[in-house]
Amino acid sequence: MKITEVLYSRMSFSFEVFPPKTDAGMEKLRTALQHFYAYKPDFISCTYGAGGSNAGRNVEVCQAIKEDGQTEVMTHFTCIGNTREKITSELQHYVSLGIENILAMRGDLPAGWEGTRGDFSYADGLIRYIEKEFPDFCIAAACYPEKHILAPSFAADIAHLRSKQDNGAEFLCSQLCHDVEAYKAFIYRIREAGITVPVVLGVMPALDKDAIIRMTVSNGCSIPAELAAIIGKYGEDPEEFKKAGIEYTIEQIFRFMEAGIDGLHLYTLNKWEDVETILDGSGIRKDI
Repeated sequence: MKITEVLYSRMSFSFEVFPPKTDAGMEKLRTALQHFYAYKPDFISCTYGAGGSNAGRNVEVCQAIKEDGQTEVMTHFTCIGNTREKITSELQHYVSLGIENILAMRGDLPAGWEGTRGDFSYADGLIRYIEKEFPDFCIAAACYPEKHILAPSFAADIAHLRSKQDNGAEFLCSQLCHDVEAYKAFIYRIREAGITVPVVLGVMPALDKDAIIRMTVSNGCSIPAELAAIIGKYGEDPEEFKKAGIEYTIEQIFRFMEAGIDGLHLYTLNKWEDVETILDGSGIRKDI
């Protein structure tokens, strides 16, 4: 099933996982997936690995989710190091597994790289190629509610986003965002720019101080005053930070839902225990 079938009827709900590097990590992820399925997600996405690495494990995770038959899967796919021939071969394999949804991105350049070293320099070209060669894929593109960190201006970033839509992207998945007001302003700006496709909002639970700071800084995202206060008050006490961060994340979910998001996408970091606590506290559906 294509994810857009959900997005044009109601708010979607989904998880993101990453491909583990070890067999032990894969076993832990398989356990986590069973817990995630209990919440009846509309889909689970699997990242592609930094710089296009760990692609084999990505396929293994996607195949496992598909074979479990509990939900849809969306694979990530980047421009990094990918020629047209390689893209065609790998996407044909995804098709053979019954995967219909793909998040097409440029991807983060590995250290020391100049350009993608592939046939496409930006996501819009990759999206156009997939739309032409694999028209049955439902294609998602990445968006950045607080501007891509490398974009020279917000206007330039939105122009690139419009190009992704016009080249075949059917919906957008956002980078993590903690600032509800920034998200609302972003939605207003892209709608004014003629970007009409649904936007699935990415939320990273506030569970670890260092991870929150690292992810927000590396992606150019802001830390709202409420979250900054939690960092300041509980930053040296991991357990108390987690408790306060879970409460903050639950309230954050409520605020984003009030803002009218098209979809809620939780970055799980492959950890199910804390995610369950957040979802149970927020009242997100669960098959009991």
